[in-house]
Amino acid sequence: MKKLLFIIALLSISICSAYSQNKTIKGRVISEFFETMPGVSIMINDSIDIGKTDLNGYFQIDIPISVKKIFFGSVGLDPTSIELLNKCDEVEVVIMLSDTYDFMTLKKVDRLRMKRFKKLPKLHKEAFEKGIFKTEKACYSQEFIPYCKKN
Repeated sequence: MKKLLFIIALLSISICSAYSQNKTIKGRVISEFFETMPGVSIMINDSIDIGKTDLNGYFQIDIPISVKKIFFGSVGLDPTSIELLNKCDEVEVVIMLSDTYDFMTLKKVDRLRMKRFKKLPKLHKEAFEKGIFKTEKACYSQEFIPYCKKN
């Protein structure tokens, strides 16, 4: 009876700890001009601040296993949303700087931003070739966040 009670207690503890596990994500954030990005805020669930990048753009965060989307943002940067793929522990992000678009409609601004956004995978590969990143291809999918919402 004591063995059975011990086994039940052990199983319940292991199940509870399995559901509350975190995973550690390491990475780096650079600009589209290969400059390090210090002080970039890292958020989950649209509002929970979980970390910042250091002076060289590196970060290490602990997130729940259930979290798949991570947001990067700071003053002077376009908001960046990435969705992690399975077994993604090394996240290296090329982030677009925020530009000033005077006397343009939001649709035109989004078209110009989209042109820059489509170059990001090529810039990631170029950063790898220059020795800035450790991985040649990103292990996440990046989502374009438009300024103008379509109806």
